Amino acid sequence: MEQQIYKGKLTQFHRLKIAKKEDLTKNTFSLELEIPENLKENFKFEAGQFVSVKFESNGEEIINDYSMTSAPHENKICLGIKVNSPQGATSDLYKNYNIGDELSVSEPNGRFTLVSKPSEFRTIVGFAAGIGITPILSHFKNILHNEPRTRLFLFFGNKNSQDLIYRDLLDNLAKTYNDRLQIYYFYSQEKTSHQLFNGRLDAKKLSLIINQILHLDDTDEESTIWDAVDEVLICGKGEMIKDLANACYHHGIPKKNIHFELFEEFNDDIYPQEKEFPLIENVQVDFKMLGKNYQTELPDNREKILQQLLSQNFPVPYSCKSGICGSCECTIEEGEVELLENEYLTEKEEAQGKILACMSIPKTKKIKLNFDFN
Repeated sequence: MEQQIYKGKLTQFHRLKIAKKEDLTKNTFSLELEIPENLKENFKFEAGQFVSVKFESNGEEIINDYSMTSAPHENKICLGIKVNSPQGATSDLYKNYNIGDELSVSEPNGRFTLVSKPSEFRTIVGFAAGIGITPILSHFKNILHNEPRTRLFLFFGNKNSQDLIYRDLLDNLAKTYNDRLQIYYFYSQEKTSHQLFNGRLDAKKLSLIINQILHLDDTDEESTIWDAVDEVLICGKGEMIKDLANACYHHGIPKKNIHFELFEEFNDDIYPQEKEFPLIENVQVDFKMLGKNYQTELPDNREKILQQLLSQNFPVPYSCKSGICGSCECTIEEGEVELLENEYLTEKEEAQGKILACMSIPKTKKIKLNFDFN
């Protein structure tokens, strides 16, 4: 995952050496980071998490998030990184940092994670596009290692076969675990022998996948493989996530079992807003951020809190505006809000008054928020 985002919350960084650097495709590369013994505990992680990397680019300090492709049992941190343009900051990371150089790296973070269930029979489906394969690769390696009864299906979209990242690694996994892992590649700009595998991964393609691949279930003659799906993992750009998440939901997967990780700023809701609220005008908002107190007034509650604060030029922390990344997490200390969607907060955190400003609608005339809860 690559995002340059404002870090509104305290993030702990450590200096780590680059142990390995490898070109993967013409515009992607991998880094393996050396973890000294005294930092082993700090860099324990769960499959699907990311680290933030701090580095210099054109005289400025850049902080980008990159997902780990390694699984926890591999006892190393490997990152898959895409260079989006020759002028971008990641291009400087590629050109200026090599084996033996040090980078400032945050402790692992992120909640694109699953609870491990090694004793259960599970079916997990993954959808990835391009560099979005990175956290899903971590998940699949982890599940294959820890859950002997779980079967996995991966649907991986790329522009063409030349851009397909980690092809050899994925093919080796499919060969090693051929009884539990099936991988299908899709190309949007390259013709294949089967029409199913031409084009992007979207709602229409999902219907075809369900009907042509995830249909007959050898373990249960009365149902399909899709009927048995327990969890769905989706990683890529916002439009793809929105399309596939809604399609999975409409095909019977509960929202709580659809997990996604965003690789860019995305301003739309993933799921359509289903509730309507009484209009409240002139909403007073008091909030604390980075030790400072602010006060403002929102015209009404037609728009979500974060979006209205940003329109007033307050530097509130955010990345996705879609309830996925958790950058705008805060505590509500006075008043009430409606949290529309939540892919990030746990039930315990919600009970403690945590909300996501990007997904919250004011329900009272006055609300008080605290973005400084670390």
